[in-house]
Amino acid sequence: MTATRLDLIGIGNAIVDVLARTDDAFLDRHDMRKGSMALIDAGMAERLYAAMPAGQEASGGSVANSCAVAAGLGARVAFLGKVADDQLGAVFAHDMRAMGVYYPTEPLAGGDPTARCLILVTPDGQRTMNTYLGAGGAFGPDDLDAGAIRSAAILYLEGYLFDPPAAQEAFREAARIARAAGRLVALSLSDPFCVDRHRAGFLDLIAEGVDILFANEAEIRALFERNDFESAADAAARSVPLAALTRSEMGSVIVEGATRHRADAVLTDVVDTTGAGDAYAAGFMVALSRGESLPACAALASRTASAAIARIGARPDAATLAALMR
Repeated sequence: MTATRLDLIGIGNAIVDVLARTDDAFLDRHDMRKGSMALIDAGMAERLYAAMPAGQEASGGSVANSCAVAAGLGARVAFLGKVADDQLGAVFAHDMRAMGVYYPTEPLAGGDPTARCLILVTPDGQRTMNTYLGAGGAFGPDDLDAGAIRSAAILYLEGYLFDPPAAQEAFREAARIARAAGRLVALSLSDPFCVDRHRAGFLDLIAEGVDILFANEAEIRALFERNDFESAADAAARSVPLAALTRSEMGSVIVEGATRHRADAVLTDVVDTTGAGDAYAAGFMVALSRGESLPACAALASRTASAAIARIGARPDAATLAALMR
């Protein structure tokens, strides 16, 4: 295996997040399932945006968040994801590059506008997401940067982007490029609804050579159609070399064959759970790329996730991330 220029390269939706605080009644009025992610069309995005309370806007997207956080932790990071040639697309690109992330993807000329995710945060800290994929769904094999993929220690793929057929093709080609270069391939299941839609596709991708699987308890149970966590973890052990499974306040379990490494959650006052799993994955992969033990990887992942949920938004500030590495 040749030397790496990058620690991590992610492929995912390039999204601008719009976050607002609301209450359960707002979710009920708009027929939303608390804590879930739903895909919406452009018309619904406009109507919901108009109905939301005032909030804040920031670049987001699950794997994009992980990449930004990993860069904040000092890793060498690249991200591939499609935006439109519009104002929000320019904001997204600027934010990623300002975090130190190499972002080479050309914007979409014409077609759909840049994707956005409308996030409602209830008083219990739960986030309910409504995502308009927009230009992000146009990502395809031609948007891959093969040289960057070959030079990265870990390729990280986002389950949320698995809907468009062109993106699925890009995932498989990117994984082939990474494996041929002797790199690790990681996959985030992203959401139980993603799993329900694409269970067979995810299992095929895993069987083709996913090395690291990131999932929360609901997602891993949905993937293997199990009613309990331990049974789902056992199924993961038979399917993938390494699985990092998060369980909210119960911490996380790292599954490596017959071995289980259990890590406690780092307790904090929960302000907003947006991006907790993204931050966890970032901390885990940063530590792994540095040759840390799996318990040490889980420990940094837990600290990074705790930093994310202690504030509004998915990305802790640079000073907070830098302090985690001291």
